Amino acid sequence: MAELGDARPAAVTPHGEEVLSLRLYVAGDGPNSMEARANLATILENNPGTEYRLEVVDFLKEPQRALTDGVIVTPTLVRVAPPPARKIIGTLRESVIVLAALGIAGERRG
Repeated sequence: MAELGDARPAAVTPHGEEVLSLRLYVAGDGPNSMEARANLATILENNPGTEYRLEVVDFLKEPQRALTDGVIVTPTLVRVAPPPARKIIGTLRESVIVLAALGIAGERRG
């Protein structure tokens, strides 16, 4: 089983930058999990230049994997790559905090 930092080989953009690798841990279709998914989708959509890979892990279907990865609360978003790994717990409602934790410059509106 892959460790948190060992998800897959790092993907690289055409510019030679490492692709943002994210893992979102949810608990089924519960309200907080659904809100976190929607908020993350909005954040990523508002930053179209950000290349990312997103994996969603359902704690209800893969509890041992989540526990092995050190996740005991959902929703939790993990920035797996580029290092260092970072965790954000909650519904991801505060987009400015999420952007800073992910290392994304900021939302672009157009």
